[in-house]
Amino acid sequence: MHDEDDRSKDLTREHKEREAVDEAIPLSPRLVFETLRRYGEEELERPLSSLWYSGIAAGILISFSVLGEALLRSHMPDTGFRYIFENMGYSLGFILVIVGRMQLFTENTIATVVPVVLHPSRRHLGRMGRLWAVVLTANVVGAFAVATFFAYAPVLSDSVFYAMMELSRHATGMPPLEGLMRGIPAGVLIAALVWMLPSDEGSDVLIIFIFTWLIALGDFTHIVAGSVEMAFLIVLGQLGFNVAVFGFFIPVLIGNIIGGTLIFTMLTWAQVQPEVAEDE
Repeated sequence: MHDEDDRSKDLTREHKEREAVDEAIPLSPRLVFETLRRYGEEELERPLSSLWYSGIAAGILISFSVLGEALLRSHMPDTGFRYIFENMGYSLGFILVIVGRMQLFTENTIATVVPVVLHPSRRHLGRMGRLWAVVLTANVVGAFAVATFFAYAPVLSDSVFYAMMELSRHATGMPPLEGLMRGIPAGVLIAALVWMLPSDEGSDVLIIFIFTWLIALGDFTHIVAGSVEMAFLIVLGQLGFNVAVFGFFIPVLIGNIIGGTLIFTMLTWAQVQPEVAEDE
């Protein structure tokens, strides 16, 4: 009887120890890749209407990144440290969108690359292209809607309004090549954020805050947050359409895709490809 009790206690202890070890060991790169693959597959299967409305919501809510910066800038003294602290406001919109699981180009769209990399085919590539086009268009529609609201509704104080205008002029005023190059690190950081989230449950908000703060602190360019700034100037008549599209939007879009898809996603695929090949 005592021997059975001892064996039962030993099994219970081993089980608890095994669970503790499993909780302490982070997910392997292969498991993270598999998590993103399944998430990407789910995204590719979503109806277009769901992608569209979720993308519009993301385009609207990402405006709080621009608004957060403008609020901090307008309420802080013009000192050498203001730049560091005002850029913390940039994280606000990303936290709202990513935690809310809305469709944001460069964030949700990165996961959809994984199924294409794993099983390249015309069908997968077409589905990914469809999702990218719908999400990006919806994000821009949302950005223009909220930019028009901020520009003409009496919701911003004069100081916040002019701070938002200053931020928008700076973001869209870079030469096209510089905007493209600054879009590459932003794409890498967003992709790294997507890669880290499955392994760090419980600290999502902190990770999102740090990575997106780094994007603002490094003065890197993000296509959707930047679209709010671009739209704000366009609806106020401060920025011409051709300059906005060819001088800002397209270069930054290319930079984000290079950084998030071609560089980061391919590098992560390279490190897990031998393990994935063994499982198949």
